Amino acid sequence: MAHFSGVNSWFFTLLRKLLFLWVRGNVIGADRQQLGLDPDKPVCYVLQYSSLSSRLVLEQQVIKAGLPSSQKPLPVAEGLRRSFLFLYQRQGRMLRRRHSPALTPRLKELVQLGYQDPDQEVQIVPVSLFWGRAPDKERSLLKLLLSDSWSVAGRLQKLLIIMLHGRQLFVQFNKPLSLQQIVAESDNEELARRKLARILRVHFRRMRQAVIGPDLSHRRTLVNSLVRSQAVRKAIKATAAHEDISVEKARNRALNYAHEIAANFSMTTVRIFEKLLAWLWNRLYDGVKVNNVETAQEAARGNAVVYVPCHRSHIDYLLLSYVLYKNGLIPPHIAAGINLNMPVVGQILRRGGAFFMRRSFRDNPLYSTVFNEYVHVMFCRGYALEYFVEGGRSRTGRTLQPRPGMLSMTVRSYLRDHKKPIVFVPVYFGYEKVLEGRSYMGELQSGTKRKDSVFSLLGSIKNLRRSFGQVAVNFGEPISLQQVLDEKQPQWQDHNYGPDDRPEWLPELVDDLAFRTVTGINSAAALNPVNLLATVLLATERLAMDESLLAKLMDDFAGLLRHNPYSDRASFPEGCGSEWIAYNERMGIVSRRKQQLGDIILLEGSQRVLMTYYRNNVQHLFAMPALVVSLFQNNATLERERLISLAASIYPYIRSELFLRWPEDAIEAVIEGWVDQLVADGMITQDGSLLTRPEAGTADAVRLKILSHSIVQTLERYYLSVAILRKFGSGMITPAELEEQSSLLAERVSVLFGLSAPEFFDKTLFRNFIANLQRTGILTCNEEGRLEYRRGLELVAEEAQLVLSSELRQSIMQVTNVNV
Repeated sequence: MAHFSGVNSWFFTLLRKLLFLWVRGNVIGADRQQLGLDPDKPVCYVLQYSSLSSRLVLEQQVIKAGLPSSQKPLPVAEGLRRSFLFLYQRQGRMLRRRHSPALTPRLKELVQLGYQDPDQEVQIVPVSLFWGRAPDKERSLLKLLLSDSWSVAGRLQKLLIIMLHGRQLFVQFNKPLSLQQIVAESDNEELARRKLARILRVHFRRMRQAVIGPDLSHRRTLVNSLVRSQAVRKAIKATAAHEDISVEKARNRALNYAHEIAANFSMTTVRIFEKLLAWLWNRLYDGVKVNNVETAQEAARGNAVVYVPCHRSHIDYLLLSYVLYKNGLIPPHIAAGINLNMPVVGQILRRGGAFFMRRSFRDNPLYSTVFNEYVHVMFCRGYALEYFVEGGRSRTGRTLQPRPGMLSMTVRSYLRDHKKPIVFVPVYFGYEKVLEGRSYMGELQSGTKRKDSVFSLLGSIKNLRRSFGQVAVNFGEPISLQQVLDEKQPQWQDHNYGPDDRPEWLPELVDDLAFRTVTGINSAAALNPVNLLATVLLATERLAMDESLLAKLMDDFAGLLRHNPYSDRASFPEGCGSEWIAYNERMGIVSRRKQQLGDIILLEGSQRVLMTYYRNNVQHLFAMPALVVSLFQNNATLERERLISLAASIYPYIRSELFLRWPEDAIEAVIEGWVDQLVADGMITQDGSLLTRPEAGTADAVRLKILSHSIVQTLERYYLSVAILRKFGSGMITPAELEEQSSLLAERVSVLFGLSAPEFFDKTLFRNFIANLQRTGILTCNEEGRLEYRRGLELVAEEAQLVLSSELRQSIMQVTNVNV
């Protein structure tokens, strides 16, 4: 179906309608508001290749979207005969015709128009079309048959493509270019033509990489190339020498490792997954809300993208691949645990893009080398990757401490070859009900973690009739690896790094990158009716509240974050408090007790523990205002300067635990902002420099107490460790012993005070707090590995009186014989 200009209007319309009797597809960006089009300025569409089928598709989609027609003349004084142009045109004769990057007459006319009338603006909209979205295979017969460079004339070729891929059409409209800007930035007409053509060529090339991905090697070819690489050959010889085995035996072992690791990506499998997952989401969820996906779309153009999501459920990787595919991006290759590489299931996952890794391979240098080389090849070829920096799924709902393994491999690969930029894209999953909720609840109550497996996922979704509410997929701010390296190690490009190189500054840089990644995830958090209700109800003694008061508090807390957002990537629920309560009731999360003076909403049974999971999802959003008001727990008044100083001194520990986004040297301004917001909101009052809490029994006092609860337990946990240290004395206890004793005391306190948060005595959180005390110099380890402390610890203990209730202080004193 080659382009010919003599097609008249009625015949063109007939062909368009006939074509779309067969053709079906996915269209992205065909929206005037989304494109940012000015209705008073003409629009000219740009297609990459000249073909009648492309024209037919373009006109069908602009009509459907209510955009200006591509077939009408460009509405300017000396306008083009049509409102579209091709970037490439066919040149040559008969069997030698092929698309060429030569400047097309219409492109020249468009630029000439801009020079003839500099005030005439034209919005140039690139439109990308893909018939099928399968990456090419090297030496593939189908690639030769259907490639645009095939030597047979184009009409038969395009007909075959439409017959084969007509149901997998993908069309993407992109943000317009400004003709005026192109002309203004060029010295003459010829340079303007070349600049516009170059911009469009780069755009279409990057779009192809984002949507189609780089060419795929056959799996066997890739595996063999890994074993032939210099780094792996060196490791094979070292293994043979170390274990006293033949080189051939070591090589076969490396080959087996490569087969065990490598994915076998299949677009056919991805399309099958798309249909199955669309059905599954419709059965499980009331909707999937995607926010800031344009971040991923932009990052995928010209970069090797690493998607770094939080890990809350087995559904995570399926959901992300589905969302990316539906939004015009190639699904990533996913790092999966070797426990998922089971018969049948493992092969299906491989074809969906999974590559498998062992939990630990520190003591297996040959496996480590093969795996590192595989990751390096993926990045060098520009594949999108996905891995979970937390390692495993979070059972508490909090973002877990990041593990440096995959990040370190990524950095080392980029040091070896940085021709292809690497960009990390954080992703946050906001579930209203997590599939594994019952399993997590059992683990939280028993303290025993179950082993991950596909069977646990199948067990979670066996009852598809249950509603799991909505799920939000929020994309965070991209992180450029080159920018991080330039910032932390400006001379990093002065050295040629090899596969075995590990510069001494690498661990510190990887730790910094890991922290940026998890804070990026948290910055894209999703507030929803479930975690908002959990935040309020779990702060009550009986886990129950008057319905009208509960609705007001939910409105107030959501409004607090809207007025002073945690970040511009966070998302908020629609509706109001009363609607959110009704929604939770329909979901079976809360119970209602009828009462003449007003209905009471309460959490009952197993929901008490499970709701801590959802509260923890968004605890960091409320951390700063909660920290400010918590200092009024045992103080009616505080000088503003004193409050800011206290909050700033506590902040580093909270930041490390909750992965808060603000650097320590900028936190005082953030606290100032929250004090102003809380004063404006009426939660505290200010007279000169004196801040005062509300009078007891007032509505504002209730709000203050409920809000402070979300951070008070965290502060209480810190002071438990301080009390244990002071009980044993300086130089008398090791970090491991302090961690164990702190956990035991916290567990005792949780029972005595009825705390329904199992993470309150989580050893990992105590370990992190102890490490931070060491980082700040308050604690040091002596030669015997025991902790010694200085005056700073006494100051921390004194500050405890501002937060801890008298009952809790008494309980700690009874156990430790230390005044707190």
